[in-house]
Amino acid sequence: MSSREALLLDSGHCRAICDEIGERLRFLIEKESAEIPQRLRLLLERFAELEGEQAPSIAPSMDDMAAWSTAA
Repeated sequence: MSSREALLLDSGHCRAICDEIGERLRFLIEKESAEIPQRLRLLLERFAELEGEQAPSIAPSMDDMAAWSTAA
């Protein structure tokens, strides 16, 4: 197994990591300040809106690759 393959995480592990980061941030924010800055509040609300959406793929589609090969 290459080092790159060793770094790949499945969606369950990624979700668990995100959840843990969120819990730790929530704890730190509550501990440090009773009031969350407006900008951070807006970012957290936006994050909550996007949480259920599927992230776009960064890999090119087969159609894109076919178009590139015919253009070259």
